[in-house]
Order: sequence, then structure tokens, then C-alpha cells
Amino acid sequence: MDSITQAALGATIAGAVAGKALGRSVLVTGAVLGTLPDLDVVIDYGTAVANFTQHRGFTHSLFVLIPLSIMLAWGLWRWNPVISYRRWLLLTGLILVTHPLLDTFTTYGTQLFWPLGPPIALHSIFIIDPLYTLPLLVAIGCFLMRPSMPRSLVVGLGVSTLYLGWTLVAQQIISSRVEPTLAAAGLDDAPRMVQPMPFNTILWRVTAISDDRRVEMVTGFLDGDAPLTLEVFPRDPVLAEQALALEEGQRLAWFTEGFLHYEQVDGLLLATDVRLGVPGAHPFTFVLAADNGNGLEPYASYRQDGPALRPELLGALWARLTGAAPVLCLASLELPPPGEGCS
Repeated sequence: MDSITQAALGATIAGAVAGKALGRSVLVTGAVLGTLPDLDVVIDYGTAVANFTQHRGFTHSLFVLIPLSIMLAWGLWRWNPVISYRRWLLLTGLILVTHPLLDTFTTYGTQLFWPLGPPIALHSIFIIDPLYTLPLLVAIGCFLMRPSMPRSLVVGLGVSTLYLGWTLVAQQIISSRVEPTLAAAGLDDAPRMVQPMPFNTILWRVTAISDDRRVEMVTGFLDGDAPLTLEVFPRDPVLAEQALALEEGQRLAWFTEGFLHYEQVDGLLLATDVRLGVPGAHPFTFVLAADNGNGLEPYASYRQDGPALRPELLGALWARLTGAAPVLCLASLELPPPGEGCS
């Protein structure tokens, strides 16, 4: 999740655990601890793919964070023994562990058990979701006004956690809705991803991939009985094979579970993570290799600049979310004329 949300979660947990004894100042401690795992963004691993796939790595691993919480609790207890070591341990442990656990609900991928196993991504919440963060901020505001009453923090945590549970329920409902359409397209057994569109859990994006195509759909809870619009994006198996022959191509496929689009532009082999953003506005495209005339020569990967978002896109997204527009074409990120589908 975004840094504001993680800081708010950390501050809320700290206040709920020790706010009555330590007062308002404990919110600062919680906010700092809540953002601590994301400091790995300052580490340069040498290439763009390495930086992309190592983020949410060792700093988000339970094998690292649990011992770290023990050490931090001891240091905080020695610094401020107003509360017991056990209470400090509860505070640091909950904050550091809930950070990566919350991240696993997003799409990016969190290496919760680094160095063992692949990243975990449940895809049930967008990286910025005001409805998750707002209860935490309101709870913090209430506590700042009445620090002797930390119960508001517990309520805020309860509401945000219930909302997180709702995201999983909503995801399952949408998954069931699109199942017949995917089966009719011959993709009933294809790898798929069901995730919310930006900033909400009402409108959802469904992606399924095969060797030669990727299928995208947008559907939501305000659509009624409107038929699903299915958009097809070609995939090039030859380019995929060439990319997977490269070490960084293998790393990228491992991290994204294969949800990649490959293309060759001006002799450059490009790989785009199609999980993040939406078609036409995917933020992560990497140059993996270049054609030197005798075949592809691997590059130290670098990231291409993502496309600029058009201001009218938010308006189109809102119209689609509310059901005012029954179709949003992902290929063009535009609303088609009334009664028409996507070309």
C-alpha cells in the first residue's frame, strides 16, 4: 500500500497498544515503524528489473521482520521503560508484521517468506484505496483530540480490517461472474487475475492470458445484467521465448507470474508488466535486450518512461464505476459511443 496508509496503520496500532500510557507521541513512533520496511526503495540493485523485483523483498520478509521487532522492542524499552518490554514487543511486532501482510492484498507482489518461495499477491485491493485508509485517519484524529480514550483507534482498525475482508468477498463474486465468459472464450483453465480498478472495490478488471493472447474485461457491482465486454490483446510466443532465455526475463516472469506483454520496437525487446495500471497506462516497461543484427544482445535492463495519463481518464473511470457508461475500452482508455462496443 501507499506510504500514507502504512504510516496511518502503524500509528493506529501503536496508539491502540500503548496510547493510554504514552499519549500522542506514540503515534509518531508507530508511523515511523509503519514505513520502515519500504526504505528498501533507496537500495540500488544495479538494473531496473533487479530494483523492481527486489522491492518488497528482504525488508518485507517475516523471517527478517520478526527478529527485527524483538531487537527494536528491546531498544525502545531501554529508551522508554514506561511500558513493559512485552508491550513494546507487541507494538513493534504488530506494526512490522502487518505492513507486509497488508501489502500482500495488493497486486505488486510481496516476498513474505524471502528468501523462500515466490512473491504473494492477492490482488484484492488497489495500492491506494481511500475507503481503507480513511477509518485509520479518522481514528487518529479522534485520539489526538482525546488521547485518554484510545478506543477510537481500535474501532478504526476494526473498520479498516472489515473493509479488507470485503475486498476478498467482492473478488470472489466478480470471479464467479466472469467464469462463464472466460469458459466460452476457451480460457477456463488459463492463468487469470481479478483486481479492482483504481481507488475502489466496486469496479473490477479481469485479465486472463494464454500463449498467443491476453483477454481483458471490466465489470462492476453497478452493471446490473449488462453483458460483459471482452477485449483481446495479441501475445507473441516467439518474443516470450526470447525473453525467457534471458536471466532478467526469467526473473521478471517469476515476479509477475507471467503476466507480461512482449514487443520489439526499434530493435529493442520490451517487457511490460500488465498487472499494474491498465492497458495504455502500464507504468512498468523494461528494455531487456537489443537486436545487434545477429540476434538479441542482453542489456542491463532499464525502465522506459510510462505514458502520461490523460486528465479525462478519471472522468471516464468514474462514469464506468457508477454505471453511467456500460463500457470502458481498455485498449484506448475511452468510453465508446452509446450502444457501441470496443473495436
